[in-house]
Formats: sequence, C-alpha cells, structure tokens
Amino acid sequence: MQETVFVHLVTAAGEAEKKGILDLLADASGVVMGTMVLLLLFSVISWYIIGYKFFYLRRAQSESSDFLETFWQSKRLDAIYQSAQAFKRSPVSQVFKAGYIELTKLKGQEDSNKTMSAALGGLENVERALRRAASAEVTHLESLVPFLATVGSTAPFVGLFGPGGGIMNAFVNINQLTEGGEVSLAVVAGPIAEALIATAIGLFAAIPAVIAYNYFVNRIKILSADMDNFSADFLNIVKRHFLK
Repeated sequence: MQETVFVHLVTAAGEAEKKGILDLLADASGVVMGTMVLLLLFSVISWYIIGYKFFYLRRAQSESSDFLETFWQSKRLDAIYQSAQAFKRSPVSQVFKAGYIELTKLKGQEDSNKTMSAALGGLENVERALRRAASAEVTHLESLVPFLATVGSTAPFVGLFGPGGGIMNAFVNINQLTEGGEVSLAVVAGPIAEALIATAIGLFAAIPAVIAYNYFVNRIKILSADMDNFSADFLNIVKRHFLK
C-alpha cells in the first residue's frame, strides 16, 4: 500500500514538472478561463487608467502652480485671463475664468445700477460661478477613478470563481477515477493550480487599483483645496475693488 502511494506521488510530481503555467492555462476549464480573462481585462483597463490619471493629475498640479504664480505677479485681471488660456489642464485656471467672465458681466451693469444691494447680488453671482466651476472641475478630475475602487473591491471576489471551478473539477476527476479504481495526486494538482493562478491574477488586479485609487483621491483633495483657497482669495480681491 505504501509503495502504491509512493508511486502515485512520484507520478504526480513528474507530471507537474512537465506542465508549466502556460500548459495549465491552456488546459483550464471554461469557468476558470473565463475568470482569468475577465480579471486580465480588469487589470489592463486599470493600468491604463492609472497611467492616464497619473500624468493628467501631475500636469494639472503643475499648471495650477504656474497659474497661481502668474496670477499673483500680475496686476490686471484681463492680462491674467489671457494668460489662463495656456493653462487648460489647470482646474484653478478654469475656476478663475468662470469667475472673471461673471465679473465682466457685472462691470457692464455698473453704470446703470450702483446700489449696494446690486453690488452684493453681483458678488453672489460671482461666488456661485466659482462654486459651479470648482464642482465641475472636481467631477472631471474624479472621472475614471471610481473604476479603480470597483476593481479593487471586486477583483478578489471574482477571483474566487477560479478556486470554486478548480476544486469542483478536481472532485469530478476524483469521482471518475475512483469508479475506475485508481486515484493519484495528478488528478487534483492541475485544477488546484489553475485555481491558484486565478486567485493570483485577482490580487494582481486589485492591489495596484486600490493603491492608485487612494493616491488619486489624495491628489484630487489637494487640487480641490487649491480651488477653494483661490476662490476665497479671488472674492476678497473682487470685494476690495467692486465695493469701494
């Protein structure tokens, strides 16, 4: 009996050595193969989003810093508006343009109505324009990022289809060979190896997505704070000149 078990172990080891990862993937069942293809698709899309958002947010932060430097060095809003056209990726620049456009509308109404209530109403319009622009920019910055959170939270569970399918196939193979009177470890080695590969692919897709999601959320919070601070500074400047 011991000699028979030993022979089965040696046979299983020999067959496992002959089969590489690609061979195991080629022999995978439909459920395991479908799971791995889906996870690989998630991983490819996630890495595309990670690369795209990384360079986009880095450029947005760089252009915002350059715009703020231009803003505080210039003394004319119209000149700043012209310079802002070169900072298309800067969310702070877009907020300024929205506020400046609303301010130019109010300047056209100064001669017709110079009451304090009209001035306060005009400032409220500028403030609303700044808030709308900041909200739109945050929405744009957050685009595609929720997909990373979805992959990070679901990929490990999708990967569980692999172990489920692999173990099920292993038991089916054991049952078939048991009826024939001979069972070896090679019967379960292949299906379990397929299951572990699917689980590994699930983790490979989920871990980078979670790390990138947290990183991007932090960068977006910084840009959002920059927009809020700039909006407050811009309103203070408008108040000093508009309510004089």
